[in-house]
Amino acid sequence: MSAATVHQIAAQGFGTGTNELYDRARPSYQSAVLSHVRNALKSPAPYNVVEIGAGTGIFTRALLAHPEWASAIKELRAVEPSPGMREVFARTVADERASVTEGTFDNTGVEDGWADLIVIAQAYHWCPDYNKASAEFARVLKPNGFVAFVWNLDDRDAAAWVAQLRDSIELHESGTPQFRLGLWRATFSTPSYTASFAPPEENLWKYVLPASRDTVVDRARSKSYIAILDPEKKQEVVGGIHKILDKGDGLKWIDEKEGVFEYPYTTLVVIGRKK
Repeated sequence: MSAATVHQIAAQGFGTGTNELYDRARPSYQSAVLSHVRNALKSPAPYNVVEIGAGTGIFTRALLAHPEWASAIKELRAVEPSPGMREVFARTVADERASVTEGTFDNTGVEDGWADLIVIAQAYHWCPDYNKASAEFARVLKPNGFVAFVWNLDDRDAAAWVAQLRDSIELHESGTPQFRLGLWRATFSTPSYTASFAPPEENLWKYVLPASRDTVVDRARSKSYIAILDPEKKQEVVGGIHKILDKGDGLKWIDEKEGVFEYPYTTLVVIGRKK
């Protein structure tokens, strides 16, 4: 796989040695989100699923365990450029229907017209060429299939401490194409997308997750642009997070004695249906 197709900070920040932290720290996906994707499928089960940028398998495991999906999947082919992430995926996704191979958004290695569904969870903002990716999606999908873009993001509008946290870590993004910037929306006006897909359908969920100080720190450390910082700078970031949590602006306790509080989140799902 050409290194030019993977962003340098993504390749380094999600490289070997960072993947166990990523898998432990990142949140899974809400049941309602998985139901929404399932209900958007128009053809009968079982389904062939391609998951691009599958990472360590967080979304894959949630999908395979979901009651509406558990018996609806014929085969799931995960595609992931990071060797370290593929290693964790292979170790943690224990289902004979699922496999993982090296690949990228515009080079999946999947045959023409194989997939009922393409899912890209927490990854598409790293795509370097939206037009080429859309052409690949169109090639791989069956008629009436669709691509589902999914993102979890902590909700800065729901609590002041989350906004402060986001402000503190986003200082280190180093020009990376983060989801929050919305650069990925250019996909929907590319020639390959408009020729083959209907206008995108968007849905947003808001919810809270239980969290501790360690949860918040580990999720911040799992960001690619934080993972690449030198140890001293990384410790400064962690110290800043503890100060924000000490201040606790807008923090709501679930169990103060146990140190568990609400971590507000959102999930965005964008569906691009093949014409």
